[in-house]
Parts: sequence; structure tokens; C-alpha cells
Amino acid sequence: MKFLFKLLAALVLVAIVYVGADHLFPKPMAHGAMAVQHALGGLTRKTVQIPGFEIAYLDGGRGEPLVLVHGIGADKDNFAQVAPFLRGVGRIVALDLPGFGESSKPADADYSIQAQVEHLAQFLDALQIPRAHLGGSSMGGAIVLAFARIHPERVQSLWLLAPAGVGSAQESEMFRAYREHGEFLLFAKTPDDFARVMSIAMHHQPPLPYSVKHELAEAAAVNYPLHTRIFRELSATPAFLEQQVAGLPTPTLIVWGQNDRVLDVSGAEILHQALPNSQLIVMPDTGHLPMLEAPYRAAADYKAFRAGLAPAP
Repeated sequence: MKFLFKLLAALVLVAIVYVGADHLFPKPMAHGAMAVQHALGGLTRKTVQIPGFEIAYLDGGRGEPLVLVHGIGADKDNFAQVAPFLRGVGRIVALDLPGFGESSKPADADYSIQAQVEHLAQFLDALQIPRAHLGGSSMGGAIVLAFARIHPERVQSLWLLAPAGVGSAQESEMFRAYREHGEFLLFAKTPDDFARVMSIAMHHQPPLPYSVKHELAEAAAVNYPLHTRIFRELSATPAFLEQQVAGLPTPTLIVWGQNDRVLDVSGAEILHQALPNSQLIVMPDTGHLPMLEAPYRAAADYKAFRAGLAPAP
């Protein structure tokens, strides 16, 4: 009994020390927490040079590559929580697009969808990946879809997580606030705004240490001018992705959260109808980021999708 009491007391003391350090030293504690998350997914942080940019990325595993592309205002770590559940599916690569995360962010660079498609091609060339499975969240979904349309021979399959650009979908809460009031609900102008961004992006937020949330909030505020500029430019010429990619035969899994406030879930069925070789999963009680809100289910659904594909030649 005494041993159990001492053990419990020791655990409480460790927890108190950890919480204190997490608040007092957020940067190193956040880096440590993310290093643990990367290790759980078998991922290692690396960098590579493409024309005009240094690209940071996560890489791990063996087999057919799955290359993951994040959304606007996000970075490669949006896939860190789902990575442990994707183990065994092949090699996993998640990159920071130019302008985001730890990659280069020249203020005057072109960050349009077309430019990012070219950057993605250059990145795959730099890693000597001639053909891959591609996954994309939000803006990343629009990028990988455009990539598959332009370079169909390089894409084995697509995993689209609430992809942006479905022009005939119903207007979302996020876009309505931007149209009516010029509000950027998806971006944090100050670190204090970050909690609001998290609440609109996700229906159920995963538990995160204070240090990680602190560092994410600080980075979001620093990147606010560039990321809102990119958002304005992308929104100025609305895309009708469902028309551009209509008939694309690439095997595709479309995943959308039923409670998405960023991109309305009505876009899911529209895109499903446009892509003849697609499967659709609408996840209940889920917002804009299924791979963060329900990583186990998102990974299980994706593994089932991959298992149903014909073997690569």
C-alpha cells in the first residue's frame, strides 16, 4: 500500500513539473512534443531544395509513397496525428508548401494553385518520386486534384479531405463572413485569436499541450499578413474544380466532415458525382480536419480504400 501511495505521489509530482515546464518553456517543450509525435508515426524531419525555395518535410516508412499536402494556414504537422495509424500503408511524406510551415516564404512569390502544383512536381522530382498516391486537405486537396489533372501519369490515387474549390457548393460560414464583413475567420491576427480559429476549423479539437498551442498561435500571428494575402488572391478568382476535373478516372477517396464550417459539406456529393472512380465518406460529428479530429477512423477508411485498389504495375 505504501509503495502504491509513493508511486502515485511521484506521478503527481512529475505531472506538476511537466505542466510547469510546459508553460514556462513553451518552445523547447513544443519541439519535444512534436518530436515524440513524429517518432510515433515513424517520421523524420528533412529539407530539400527546389528552385527558389527550401522545403521542409516529414518522411518515413517504406513502399509506395503517399505524399500529403496541407491546407491554407496549416503545415505538414496537420498529418502528424494520423501518421501512426497509417503505418504499413507505405512510405509517408508530408511537406510544408512554399509559404507555409518551415519552408521558405518569399513575400513576393506566386502562391496560386497553379504555382503550388509546379512546386509539388519539383518537390517530387527532388525526392526522385516519379509516381505516388497523393492526399490533400482543403487547399491541399485542390492542389493535388489539379496536379492529377495535369500529371495523371504520376498519380496512383487521391485522398481528398474536404478539398477547396468546389464552386457550386453552398456558401460556408467562413466564406459568408468574408463576403459580408471581410473577416478572416480561418486566420489569427494575434495569438489570442488562435482559439477562435481552432473552434471554426474543428468540431472536436484534439487535446494538445499548452506549449504546442502557444507555438501554433505565435506562428499563425506572424504568418497572418502573408496567409491572408494568399487567401484573398485565391478567393478573387473562384474555381469550379468540379468542372475542371470532371471525368478524371484517378481512384479517389473523398472525406468530408458533416459539421464543416470552413467548406460546406454539400461540396462532397458534387465532387463525388464529378469523379467517376470516387468513393465518398461523410464523417458525422466532424469539422474541417478529419485527420486531426478522428485520426484513427480517417486512417482506417483510407487503408480500406487502398486495400481495394488494383496492385501497382
